[in-house]
Formats: sequence, structure tokens, C-alpha cells
Amino acid sequence: MSHVLVTGGSGFIAGHVITQLLDQGHTVRSTLRSLRKEDAVRSVLRDAGVTRDQALSFVAADLMKDAGWAEAVTGADYVIHLASPIHAGKVRDEDEVIAPARDGALRVLRAARNAGVRRVVLTSAFHAVGFGHGHIDHVFTEEDWSPLNGPGVDVYGRSKILAEKAAWDFIARQGNKLELTTILPVAVMGPVMGEDVSGANHIVQHSLNGQMPGYPNMFVPIVDVRDVAAAHIEAMTAPGAAGERFLIGTGEPAIAMKEIGAILKQELGEKATKVPTRSIPNFVVRLTALFRDEFKSVAADLGYVKRVSVDKSRTVLGITPRPAREAIVAAGRSMVNRGLAN
Repeated sequence: MSHVLVTGGSGFIAGHVITQLLDQGHTVRSTLRSLRKEDAVRSVLRDAGVTRDQALSFVAADLMKDAGWAEAVTGADYVIHLASPIHAGKVRDEDEVIAPARDGALRVLRAARNAGVRRVVLTSAFHAVGFGHGHIDHVFTEEDWSPLNGPGVDVYGRSKILAEKAAWDFIARQGNKLELTTILPVAVMGPVMGEDVSGANHIVQHSLNGQMPGYPNMFVPIVDVRDVAAAHIEAMTAPGAAGERFLIGTGEPAIAMKEIGAILKQELGEKATKVPTRSIPNFVVRLTALFRDEFKSVAADLGYVKRVSVDKSRTVLGITPRPAREAIVAAGRSMVNRGLAN
């Protein structure tokens, strides 16, 4: 088994990656911005079923600082780089989001190269592929790149585009023998670990809590976090994965947000009484987007069903994801069980 560094160990996807790596017998080291979080992260992982606690260690490292990264990568065979800032809507200075994503990725790659790591698996996002193009008749593949300032591309999307492009440029110019693979999941849902809810899981939480008055005419391609974690791990060693990007999704058509609510009602019954059933008219969403930046990406994609090819991840990584419905229900049940919803 291998020694694997996982960055951003307190994150949603990272928790599932660490759990699966330990279950498979690997030794794992993970970074945290502060080791004060270590006990809390260990508690979350034990609650998720991790038993090989002795095979997991932590080191302090910040994406914006050089300190800690040399220690973090020492002895690692592979690095799974998940740490990245998450921010939707308007920020005072976009570089507060972009710099940690881009410069942090370069710090990790530089340290990995210097330490003789075999391969880095970097988490990008569908934002770097399928946003900002307008309503085109197209099946998105790994060959596509989102334009930096296209309609609906927010600061988070720009951070993902710029970080991934910087990573590929580094490998081409300074990577030496270091291999790079990037993972680009669509909207990630699934079982929550601990008390934090992030990413697309907010759609489920806000639906269950009655915080969402209705659903915009928006369609969301969804993938289960457990399959995203499995894709990262397969990408570490798959012979054909070096130098490649992989879109991770179910291959199903994107789901209408209103359908997400219907699934929650069908599967969770009385636990989903606050889930809305009405739709929000397009003109209301567009009007709101004039005043609230977080609605701009929604307004840009109203009524647009994005099609995503996942043939490459199935063929090279051997990933056969769960249906989106399973991810939605697992997310909802985990939140109800943890008192995070309803």
C-alpha cells in the first residue's frame, strides 16, 4: 500500500477520500491550516467508521504560505490536492479566492516535485469546463475550457479555471518527472460527515429547512461524493490517467431543481414537509440577479440542460457512479439524522 498526502483534510470530499484510502490499507497524511482542528477531524472520521486511526497523521500547512509543505510531502508516493477556497457571489477582492487556489496548487506541485512524488491528483471542477458558454447545443468533454468572463462564471469558477491552467503549465515547464491528473466533478452531493454542509448539498439542506421558497428553472448535473472520492483514488495509479483531465458525473441528464425537491418528498416523507413545490418565474430570478451576485450564475443557465460526457472516467478509471437520486437521498437522510435539516 502507498503513503498518500491529502490536502484540506477537514473538507467534504476530503473526508470521504481519507476514509476510502484508510479502508483500502493506505497510510494517509493530511494537511490542516491549524492542528487545533485535528481532534475534531479525527472525531468526524471515527464517526464515519474509520478504525485505522494509527495510519492517519496530520500536518499544518496553509495554501498561502510555504511553511509546512516540505514536511507534508516527505515520503509521500502520491498527493491528492483537494484544498481550495469556496466562495460564491461577489467578493471585495477576487484575489482573496483566486490566489489561494492558484498559488496553493503551485506550492503543492513544487513541493511534490522536489520530494519525488509520483503523481498529484488535483481537484478541479465542472466550472472549469461547462460554464460561461451560453446555451449551446454541445456535449461537454474534457477538451472544453470555460471562458474566464463568460455568462454565469463567478469568482469560484475563475479560481478553478486559473488554478487548473496554472497547474498544467507548471507540469509542462517545471514538472520534471512529476505526473498530474485533474478531477472535474459536476455538482457534488451525498452523505454529510460531521456538522458542515458544503457545495451542492446546500440545495438539499435549504430545501429541507424551508429556506428555499421555490425552485428556479435550473437543471443540475449531480454526482455522489463517494464516487468522486473513488475517482480520485483510482486516478492515483491508473496507468492511463497521467496527464489527463476527468469529468466525473453519472452520465444521466441534469436534474431539474424542482425534481430534487420531489425526490426528497418521496423518499423522506414527513421529514420533508418543508420542501417547496412551487417554481420561481424566470423574470424573478433575472431581476434578483441584478442586485445579488450569487444569483447571476443561476440566471445565466435558466432552462438550460447541460450534457456531460463521462465516457473517459468510465473507461480509464473504471468508475460506475451511483444514480443522482441516490446521492440526493443520502444527503437528505444524513442531514436529518445529524439534526442539520428539518
